[in-house]
Amino acid sequence: MSTVSAVLITLTCILVPVSLITVWVHDIVLDTDRYVSTVSPLASDPAIEAAAVTRIAAAADARVDGSQVTSDIAAWLESQGLPPRVGKAIKSLGPQLDSAVDQVVTKVATRFTESDRFETIWTEANRAAHSAVVHALTGEGRGSVEVSGGTVTLDVGAAVEQVKKDLVDAGLSPAEKIPDVKKKMVLFQSDKLEKIRDLVHLLDVIGNWLPILTVVLGAIGVVLARRRRRALVTTMLGAAAACLVLAIGLVIIRRYYLDHLPAQVQSPAAAAAIFDTLLRFLRVSIRTAIVLGILVAIGAYLSGSGRLPRAVRGTADRTADSAARWGGAHGVHTGKVGTWVDAQRRWLTIGVLLILALVFAFWNHPTVLTVLLLVLILLAVLAVLALLAASGRNAESAKRPAEHEPSPPSGLPE
Repeated sequence: MSTVSAVLITLTCILVPVSLITVWVHDIVLDTDRYVSTVSPLASDPAIEAAAVTRIAAAADARVDGSQVTSDIAAWLESQGLPPRVGKAIKSLGPQLDSAVDQVVTKVATRFTESDRFETIWTEANRAAHSAVVHALTGEGRGSVEVSGGTVTLDVGAAVEQVKKDLVDAGLSPAEKIPDVKKKMVLFQSDKLEKIRDLVHLLDVIGNWLPILTVVLGAIGVVLARRRRRALVTTMLGAAAACLVLAIGLVIIRRYYLDHLPAQVQSPAAAAAIFDTLLRFLRVSIRTAIVLGILVAIGAYLSGSGRLPRAVRGTADRTADSAARWGGAHGVHTGKVGTWVDAQRRWLTIGVLLILALVFAFWNHPTVLTVLLLVLILLAVLAVLALLAASGRNAESAKRPAEHEPSPPSGLPE
C-alpha cells in the first residue's frame, strides 16, 4: 500500500463518522418534516407527559384560598349562633380544600396530556417553532421555543389555556381567573452549547458534500493501493471501527449529560427521552454504517485468492453444478442464455454490485434492514447467475464428447 493510499484510507475512516454527524445535523436543521416526525412521538412519552403535567399544573395554579374560604364559612356559622368549636373545626378544613383543588388540577392536566389534543398542540408548536429549534445551536430563537445562553425552552402557554378551559368545564370556577401565562418548559440545557455553534454551522454547510467527498477519497485510496482488495477490506473495517468509537462516545456523552443536569431541568427522565429521540436517527446511521462496512469487507475478502475464499467459492460452484445437472436430467435447460451468462458472469456480477450500490446511495436514510435486504437481493441474484452459468457449462461439456466422437463406418458387414 503506497503512502498516498494509506493517507487517503486513514482520512476516509476518520471522515465516515464525521459525515454521519453532518448528515444528521443537516437533516435536523433544514428538514422541517423530518424534525417534526422526530419529536412528535415525544408527546406520548410517559416521561414527557409527567413533566408536562407538573409544569402545566404549576402554571395553571388554580388554587382557592382554602383558609380564607373556611374562615368565612366559620364566621357565618358562628354568627348564626353555632358554638365556636364548630367554627374551629370548619377552619381546620382549609388545607384539605387546597389539596382537593390541587388534585383536580393535576387530574385534569393529566387527562389532557394523555389525550390526542396534547399531541396535536405539541406537534403544532414544534412545527411552528421549527425556525427557533433549528437555530438552537446558533443562538437564535423565537416563537414558542426560545434559546438563551445554553438553555432551550418551550412555551407551554397554549397547553395551560386548554387546561384552564377544561377546569372551568369541570366546574372549578376559580380557574376562570387564571391569567395568561408564558410558562417555560426546559427542553435542553448545556453550558457547552455556545462553544460548539461555529462547528455546527460548518457541519450544516458541508452536510451535503462531505459524504460524497469521503466516498471519493476512499475510492481513490483503494485504486492507488498495490493490493486493492486488501485495501478495500481495510477501508471498510476501519470505517466500521471509527463508527463504533463514535457510538461508544455517544453513550459516554449521554451518561455525562444526564449525570450533570442543571437545576433548570426538573425531569431527568424527560431530558433522557429528548436526548435519545433527537439522536435516534444518528444512532441508526451509525449502526447501518458498521453493518455495511463489515459486510462489504467480508464480500471483498471472499472474492480474493486466499485458501478460504477459494474453498467457499469452490463449494458454491460445485453446489450450482450439482443443481444444474439435476435440472438437466429432468429436462431443465437454459440453452444459449446459460452459455452467455457463463461467459459474462464477471461483468454481470460487477453490474449487479453497481446497481445495488446506486440503490443504497439514493435510498432515503437507509437502515440496517435496508443493508440486509440489499445483501439478500445480491445473494439471490448471484445464486441465479451461478445456476445459469453452471447450466451453460454443463451444456458445453455435453456437446464436446459428441463433437469428438468418431463417425460410424459407412458400411457394415453383411
